[in-house]
Amino acid sequence: MEKQFLEIKNIEKVTHNVLEFTLEDSEVIDFVPGQAAEVAIDKDGWRDKGNPFTFTSLPPEDHLEFTIKIYPDHECVTEELSKLEVGDRLILKDVFGAIEYKGKGTFIAGGAGVTPFISIIRNLDKKGKLDGNRLIFANSKEIDIINKKEFESMLGEDFLNILSREKVEAHAHGRIDTEYLKNNITSLDDYFYVCGPEAMMNAVEDSLKELGVKKDQIVKEVF
Repeated sequence: MEKQFLEIKNIEKVTHNVLEFTLEDSEVIDFVPGQAAEVAIDKDGWRDKGNPFTFTSLPPEDHLEFTIKIYPDHECVTEELSKLEVGDRLILKDVFGAIEYKGKGTFIAGGAGVTPFISIIRNLDKKGKLDGNRLIFANSKEIDIINKKEFESMLGEDFLNILSREKVEAHAHGRIDTEYLKNNITSLDDYFYVCGPEAMMNAVEDSLKELGVKKDQIVKEVF
C-alpha cells in the first residue's frame, strides 16, 4: 500500500489519557476489524517515526478512526499526537494485525490493548451477532476504562472490569489470574482473544492453558 496522507476531521477526548482521532476516508485502505496500521505524523521530524495503532472504525464507514492512549512523559509519537489539531494530517502505511474474529468467545484486554476489540465488538453488535461474547477488561483505575458506557450498552452483563490499583464496589479488584478466569469465562470451548502488555498476555495465555484451553483457541496480538 502506498502511503496515505489523511486529514484529521475530529479529535475527541475518551478518557483522561486517551484520544479518538477521526480521519477522512481512503478508498485505498482495506482492513478487517481488529487490524492496525502504521501511523506517522505529517510534520518535519516525524514522518518516518511510525507507530502501530488499531482501527476502531468499521470498514464500511465514511471515515477512519483510531483510539490512542497518550503517553505525555515519553518523547514519542503519542505525545506529539496530543499536540495535533483538526486539519493536520497523519500518514498511514502498512495494514496488519494478528487479531481477527474467528467465532464466539471471550475478549481479554489490558489497558489500551482493548483497541483491537472495539471495532470487532462494534461490528458484531451491528450484525446482531454479539450474543455469547464477553469482554474482560483489566485497568489500573476506573478512570482508565476506555469506552465504558459504549461497552456497557452493547455487552451488558458480559462486560466485566477488574482494577489493580483501586477498589470500586462495581468492579473486581486484582489481576486476571487463573482463578479469576475460571470463575468468569463462559466456556472452555470458546475462542479467547487476548491483547495488552506482553507480560499480561503471556500470563493470561499460561492461565488459559492451565485451565485446559487449547493453543489454537487463543488469538493474540504478536509483537
